[in-house]
Formats: sequence, C-alpha cells, structure tokens
Amino acid sequence: MTVVSLPALLLSGLLLASLVMAMTWAIAERVRNASLVDVAWSFLFTPLVWLYLWVGGQDGPRQILMATLVSIWSLRLGWHLLVRVLADHPREDSRYAQLRRDWSGARISARFFWFFQAQALAAVALTGPMAIVAADPATAIGWVQVAGALVWLVGVMGEGVADWQLARFRSHARNRGEVCREGLWKYSRHPNYFFEWMVWCGFFVVALGSPGGVPTVYAPLLMLYILLAVTGVPTSEAASLRSRGDKYRDYQRTTSVFVPWFRRAA
Repeated sequence: MTVVSLPALLLSGLLLASLVMAMTWAIAERVRNASLVDVAWSFLFTPLVWLYLWVGGQDGPRQILMATLVSIWSLRLGWHLLVRVLADHPREDSRYAQLRRDWSGARISARFFWFFQAQALAAVALTGPMAIVAADPATAIGWVQVAGALVWLVGVMGEGVADWQLARFRSHARNRGEVCREGLWKYSRHPNYFFEWMVWCGFFVVALGSPGGVPTVYAPLLMLYILLAVTGVPTSEAASLRSRGDKYRDYQRTTSVFVPWFRRAA
C-alpha cells in the first residue's frame, strides 16, 4: 500500500487535534476549569498516533510498536491527570487561575480558545517521531526499535513510580505542608519530569531506525525545554515555595532539580 507523505500525516493530525481541543475548550468554559486542557493534551496522543497509521496505510510491527508505546504512555498520564483534576475541581490549577486573572475581561473566552488551540499545535509538533515511523515503508522491528522501547520502559515505569510515591505521601494528613523526600523524590525534586523526558527519548530512539528519524531529536529537546523552562519546573517550584516556604528552600539546597542524583549537604 502506498504510504502517505509526512506533511499529509501531520495535517490530518492537526485537524484532529484542533477539533479535540475545541471540544475541550467548550467543556472547560462550561465547568469553568481550564485544567482540563492538560488532560485532553495527554490523551490526545493516542488518537493521533493511530490516525497516522490509518491515514498512512501502515500496520507493520514497527508502526504498531510505536503506536502501542505512545498509547500506553498517553493513557496512563491522561488518567493520572484526570483523577487529579476531578479531585481538585472546581479549583483550577494555579497556572490557569493566574491566566484567568491576567486575562480578565470581555475577551477572556476567546483567549482561552486560542490557548487551547496552541496546545493542539504543540501536540502535533511533538508527534514528529511518530509520524516518521508511520510514513516509513519498512515495517520490521530491529535492534534500534528494541533499544528505544527499553528507554521508553525505564521512563514510563519511573514516572509511574514517582507519581505513585507522591500521591501516597500526600494522602497522609500528617504530611500536609511538608515536602516529599521519599523514594525517587529523595534524589530529584522532579523525578516525574525527568522520567517523562526519558519517555520522549525512547520515542526518538525508535524513530532513529526510520528515514528522517535523526531530525526528530527536536522532540525530546523541545520537551526538555518545556519541562525545565516553561510549564514544568518553574511553575512547580514557584507553587512549592509559596506553599512550603523555607522547608522547600532547604529541599532545593540539598536535592538535584531534575536528574536523580545523590543528595548534597545543606
């Protein structure tokens, strides 16, 4: 079967992502909780990657492997965020509460609409490795794909463990206002973000075995930038400093910000 071009795959993905985010925006406006954008963004990668396989006309082991890895990661993260958003509702994530204050006025609804659409564009931009594999006429799984799957496995398991450890810590009333220093959080202030980045490194390695795979290194690099400089570490650190003060400052002095590493002396 003829393989559809990469631009055609990405265009089909953009149309789907734009529609999904428009629907999410409508729901978020109705319930007045923009935190739903994170849930939709995470879940979005599952229909995107399978759309690429359907539009591209490929269903070989290589393509199925990439789609399966993306789906497992996407559904796990999306479910984790959905549970958190529902537990906190109607309180919005502090990032979106701040945007609501900054954008207060007659055009706030339109601003949130285009913000949601920007998330759709960002999601499609990050699917480069998935689209490259979907457009690859080769279908066999080789050692490169296996290596990428192993990197992905470490990432998704580490992120899952970090999320579980933090949730367990927060479930105890005695820990209210305290800083989690248990398990992976003893060695990194953001182990969930570090392992999230490893997941994206795994996607890139899988794509390395396909023509045009090397340039998709932009995907893990872009994700690293987002996590370290945009919506990951900076917003999380600021919120922790507001809520935990000197306790968190001590944590910052002794614990690696991203890569899990040995603790420093205070």
